[in-house]
Amino acid sequence: MGHGKETPRQKMIGMMYLVLTALLALNVSADILNAFVLVDEGLVKTTANFVAKNASAYSIFEAEMDKSPAKVEPFRDKAYAVKEKADQLAYDLQQMKAEIIKLCDGQDAPALIPTKWVIGTKGETKETFEVNGNLLQSKDDTDKPAQIMINEKKGEELKRKIEEYRDFLVSLTNEPALQQSIQGGLSTDPPPADKDGTSHSWESSRFEHLPMVAVITNLSKMQSDVRNAEADIIQNLLAQIGATDTKVNKMEAIVLTKSNYVLRGNPFEARILLAAYDSLQKPEIVLGQYRRVGDDYEMVGEGRVLPYDARGRAVYTSQAATVGNYTLQGLLRMQTPDGLRNYPFSSEYQVGEPNAVISPTKMNVLYIGVDNPLAISVSGVPSERITASISQGTLSKSGAEYIAKPTTVGNATVSISANVDGQTRKMGEMLFRVKTVPDPVGKVAGKIGGKIDKATLVAQVAVLAALDNFEFDLRFEVTSFTVSAVIGQFTQTQAATGARITDAQKQILNRLNRGGKVYFEDIKARGPDGRTRDLPTISFTIE
Repeated sequence: MGHGKETPRQKMIGMMYLVLTALLALNVSADILNAFVLVDEGLVKTTANFVAKNASAYSIFEAEMDKSPAKVEPFRDKAYAVKEKADQLAYDLQQMKAEIIKLCDGQDAPALIPTKWVIGTKGETKETFEVNGNLLQSKDDTDKPAQIMINEKKGEELKRKIEEYRDFLVSLTNEPALQQSIQGGLSTDPPPADKDGTSHSWESSRFEHLPMVAVITNLSKMQSDVRNAEADIIQNLLAQIGATDTKVNKMEAIVLTKSNYVLRGNPFEARILLAAYDSLQKPEIVLGQYRRVGDDYEMVGEGRVLPYDARGRAVYTSQAATVGNYTLQGLLRMQTPDGLRNYPFSSEYQVGEPNAVISPTKMNVLYIGVDNPLAISVSGVPSERITASISQGTLSKSGAEYIAKPTTVGNATVSISANVDGQTRKMGEMLFRVKTVPDPVGKVAGKIGGKIDKATLVAQVAVLAALDNFEFDLRFEVTSFTVSAVIGQFTQTQAATGARITDAQKQILNRLNRGGKVYFEDIKARGPDGRTRDLPTISFTIE
């Protein structure tokens, strides 16, 4: 059922037809038979739409004949031959409907309404009948349609006519896609064999063991396919003579560049082309989201119409207030010989922050064991297209920054690459010195030694290790230390594991007198790099 350029309505009707045919095989109620009437009405309306569209196309042939008869006449004559054959085949199908209905409901069948059809372009009229499906009386008759189409071999005759019509249309075009579409839409191939291996002819599958209303709907579907194929081929014939080309009266050379900003070492690329346009017609340019509808496009919502300036140009201006990626898209609406056409356009641009990168040239130092933040950027290149690496250790991205973690004292090189126009290019590199974090100093009561009153000293609970005047906020953990002092004539010493001052050490502190000296020595601290450092002795005099 899916072939050619079917409209959404046609696709829906075709799907309903498949469902109803399947339900008939299950011997469902008469409501399903009545549903075929609705499908048939839809097919008839779709066919009428094709006829109206085709009539408009034939009128274009006549209009173009006045402009260039020698160029247009061969294609017009082919188109008129198509109309003659399409009208005749559609008429033959209508006559078969009438013959089946008369056999089922009688010669005066109320569903048949006398009318006249025009065949071809010479005004020849033939009498036939329109069908009012609601007045069909023998919708479920499965014998009489087959009597005409199978026993009297009208089905074979119809198959031959469809094949002749199909082959004629295919001969008028050299486009494989169109030929395939026409062959698929007017296929007379037999259906696949049943599971038990039983084969059916094309005629049997469409006219045998089916109720009369289904056969009538089947014939309406064939009429729709005939008109659909007619529409495809005459549009193709129009395209061959350029009847649907947009006319232009001015030409202008324009230069299109990917960017006006080029990095040193990269190529500058520009496309110089000839733009042709109609200066007497200003297309309507509508900004906003759009969607495809069949062979055309339509806006999602109302959109924003772009005004023209004094020079007759549509200029888009937008205040770049927020950083990010943006898309400029919409439709250019223009009147063509086929009517109003919508041409989609879409372009992306990026808004970035103005920035200046300041790099020290004599203090490029990275420290082992800590997170070294680096700001990395390339002018004119978005951050997501930048790649950075380090010669030793690791370099990873964290938010808007990179974190460097070197592992070996010495030097490390940070290299920067960027994706420019689909190619990865090296943008530069910088050499850094790699050092270990300097040793901290031990502190008690915030002091590194000197005079201290006894009460303050005794109140302390731990020895701390601190980095003074260092740009990183790092913590060192004191792992051990010793307290020693001369009490009386004897030196007393107590060691501690960890940073906390033990009770035994406090006993020494409590026995100190004014002028006495106490030493916090053998202090060891472990840093974030995992190394244990020996810290200087802290010496206090009690005041």
